[in-house]
Amino acid sequence: MEMFLFWFCGAAMVLGGLMTVFQRNTVVSAVWLIFAFVSAAGIYALLQAPFVAVLQVLVYAGAIMVLFLFVIMMLLGPVLEGVR
Repeated sequence: MEMFLFWFCGAAMVLGGLMTVFQRNTVVSAVWLIFAFVSAAGIYALLQAPFVAVLQVLVYAGAIMVLFLFVIMMLLGPVLEGVR
């Protein structure tokens, strides 16, 4: 069972990484990156490293990705015509 979960999380992480690179929409690309980070946390949990798994979710999938999404939303905001 552990071997199946390990390969499933590994395949999900590769899928998330590929979709991050090949996605045209930057917000959707960031969501796929979160998916890849959570899959990496699953691999850490399967390797008996729960502290690293929790840190992966809290630091990378939580804090860093919120910062990335904030920057993406700020840079891709609507352009107001007539406002100078």
